Amino acid sequence: MGPSDSSETERCQLNTNPSVSPASLTDPHAKTRLKKSSYLKRLGRGKYLLLLFLPTLLYYLLFKYVPMFGLVISFKNYNLFKGVWQSEWVGLKYYQLFWNNPDFFKLISNTIMLGIYRLVFGFTAPIVLALLLNEAKNALFKRFVQTVSYLPHFISNVVAVSMVLMFLSPSNGIVNHFIVWLGFEPINFMVMPNMFRPIYVISEIWQHVGWETIIYLAALTSIDPQLYEAAEMDGAGRWKRMLHITLPGITPAIVIILILNVGHVLDIGFEKVFLLYNPAVYETADIISTYVYRTGIGQGNYSYATAIDLFTGIVSLLFIYSANWFSRKVGETSLW
Repeated sequence: MGPSDSSETERCQLNTNPSVSPASLTDPHAKTRLKKSSYLKRLGRGKYLLLLFLPTLLYYLLFKYVPMFGLVISFKNYNLFKGVWQSEWVGLKYYQLFWNNPDFFKLISNTIMLGIYRLVFGFTAPIVLALLLNEAKNALFKRFVQTVSYLPHFISNVVAVSMVLMFLSPSNGIVNHFIVWLGFEPINFMVMPNMFRPIYVISEIWQHVGWETIIYLAALTSIDPQLYEAAEMDGAGRWKRMLHITLPGITPAIVIILILNVGHVLDIGFEKVFLLYNPAVYETADIISTYVYRTGIGQGNYSYATAIDLFTGIVSLLFIYSANWFSRKVGETSLW
């Protein structure tokens, strides 16, 4: 803001607040007091909104920012009895230990592959469902599909995994019953390394596709209906209307969600993988988060596990920053 803009703001404040004298506007202390008074007034007007925001702020402070203090143990040979500050500094020892680990590339590749599978299929499935629902003419059918599709989101991962294991059971699972009915031998899916990724991704889509579709359905409501009417008068069919009106209309929402999902490529949900996998499928199922659990909690190597976790966080930050930079260069939508 230039000097002329600043003086214009001061004149407006003088006109709207007669108690402010022209001389006080030239006094730097008076300007500070005026800004503080204006800030306090805005704070007072929004006190109820700030009160509603308070639980979220406390959550992130207590469970996201305060625990960052513990990252210091990744540079120390942490001893539970000595405490954080009394433990010996070892620098980048545990980072080098992870990089020299024989399983390093397997863990990275498993995590990235599972993340890419989830990004490609799990990200596109809600978009497809939203577009299909948008084309549905029967309101009752549309509401029914929405309800059935987003209800699994409220099922805990423990229950969802239990259902998956029951469905795929080689003895009494519904999938193997169907396979036997077709005349084939039952298959034990859960001990086949090449089946773990499809099982995980399909269960993720089933559990979350309906909930994530809500975002795109909300974005669809912002599209002007007159655009569809004009396109229909020009002879555009459903496919062309969807391609040239619907998709461009929800592109900003798609880009923002894509950027956020790219940042979580390495941040695969630990709980579902941990509940689904077993030693027979470690070849494709063992990812960074499960390895951190086994080494950190199972073996008590807290410094080593923290170093791996911090390494994952830094790589995820680079991913989301690169995706945002690319989006800003190619299009006009970005997070910052």
